[in-house]
Amino acid sequence: MESLRRLVAADMEKVNRAIVENMQSPVALIPQLAGHIVASGGKRLRPMLTLATAGLCGYTGERHIGLAACVEFIHTATLLHDDVVDESDLRRGRDTANAVWGNQASVLVGDFLFSRAFQLMVGDGSLKVLKILSDASAIIAEGEVHQLVTTNDIATTEDAYLEVIRCKTAQLFAAAAQIGPVVAERPEAEELALENFGRDLGVAFQLVDDVLDYAAEQAALGKTVGDDFREGKVTLPVILACQAGDATERAFWKRTIEDLDQRDDDLAEAQRLMAQHGTLEASLDRARTYAGAAREALRGFPSNPYRAALEELVDFCVERAY
Repeated sequence: MESLRRLVAADMEKVNRAIVENMQSPVALIPQLAGHIVASGGKRLRPMLTLATAGLCGYTGERHIGLAACVEFIHTATLLHDDVVDESDLRRGRDTANAVWGNQASVLVGDFLFSRAFQLMVGDGSLKVLKILSDASAIIAEGEVHQLVTTNDIATTEDAYLEVIRCKTAQLFAAAAQIGPVVAERPEAEELALENFGRDLGVAFQLVDDVLDYAAEQAALGKTVGDDFREGKVTLPVILACQAGDATERAFWKRTIEDLDQRDDDLAEAQRLMAQHGTLEASLDRARTYAGAAREALRGFPSNPYRAALEELVDFCVERAY
């Protein structure tokens, strides 16, 4: 990711200033709580996608700065809400906002950040940008609700799960990448290519996240390994393990995921079953397929530092340890 970071560093400084300026409020808790999560060391992948695709398309103005900040506000708002829904205590190695200030404050500040994002969209003045990002926000919310109703349901299919992550995670990647060619006023074919690039990248990113929850080192991951398991989340490694397992194994998954009747050694047993059936590697194979599609979507763009950095970003998303 370092090539991309260096390439957009100057613009990213402007984005960070825009983030700080736009999360200010006379209600002191808002910048305090928002600042806690914004400053918690996230990768800033989504705003960097907006900056990089604008650069790839030859854009030389400033609109992408405010819109990249808008993308980050949408993402941050969803994180605040996610941590409340998931009852998470740790994110990126730090206490979550809800663990520090409580659920009510986290939900309301998340609402504030969503509202601020829409103010930034309106300030940009483009109905097309407003449609892209407002549609993305609605689809993300649908994905969150869909995930909620599939939580603890080991009958969830792979197709149903992939639809959840296309909405919940990949849609904002797609919107962030599409904004670049929109502000650069590039042809619709380039918009579609970069939208597809972002969506495929987002699916690959989430599938790797699913694997890391069972396979990563906690210190590198920045959150507790096994959180998805403890919360009863039905992710792809679980779906594949349920499909491959015998009746005894399916009973284990029903007890631990559906009934949330978990014992001290159950996470280790889940990891053993996944290793036995190769479900983590199979999930990574799915991620590599989506990563290949993301690379293919860049093929029509000229070879330049932005394209090279985006191709490296695809590799990072699949090979990362955090």
